[in-house]
Amino acid sequence: MNDTRRILLIEGHPDPGAERLNHALVEAYAAGAAAAGHEVRRIAVGTLDFPVLRTAEAWHHGALPPGLQVAQDGMAWAEHVVIFFPLWLGDMPALLKAFLEQVARPGFAVGPEGPKPFGRKPLSGRSARVVVTMGMPALAYRWYFRAHSVKALERNILGFVGFAPIHETLIGSVDGLGTAGVGRWRKKMHTLGEQAA
Repeated sequence: MNDTRRILLIEGHPDPGAERLNHALVEAYAAGAAAAGHEVRRIAVGTLDFPVLRTAEAWHHGALPPGLQVAQDGMAWAEHVVIFFPLWLGDMPALLKAFLEQVARPGFAVGPEGPKPFGRKPLSGRSARVVVTMGMPALAYRWYFRAHSVKALERNILGFVGFAPIHETLIGSVDGLGTAGVGRWRKKMHTLGEQAA
């Protein structure tokens, strides 16, 4: 029995700089997954050039920007998708949201007729993990703010198009992690990559 999986890693930080914590977490997850024999593809949203969707007409009938075909292909190929991003103004960065809006077109992530909450879900059979970094303590975000934006991503985007199960990793107080704290989180990501979880 083959326990390896096809994994797509989406680095959602708008700044693709290698010094970013999100980049280090993606690197660690990818290394763990590769060490366990999983197939890994990566997309760094901050390196992509694409327009923002502005009308329903463009979403329903506009052409997918050529630079995003690799993203749709990767999502169709993957069995497990991991999205990494920093919390900005309580939500995912605007560039990542714009990326998801472009990729989740009718005929791909939703049926050609548009969203149907109880209809066929084109991306069923895939699992996901959301990894979010933030300045505030993760417990404050989870319990006081109810992790509203992460829950919206999980329920209204990923779950809506068929991803299940969906797990999350919230990494808080990032400015105070220090070298040891970053090292612990890198090790945790490496382990999750090995497990494809």
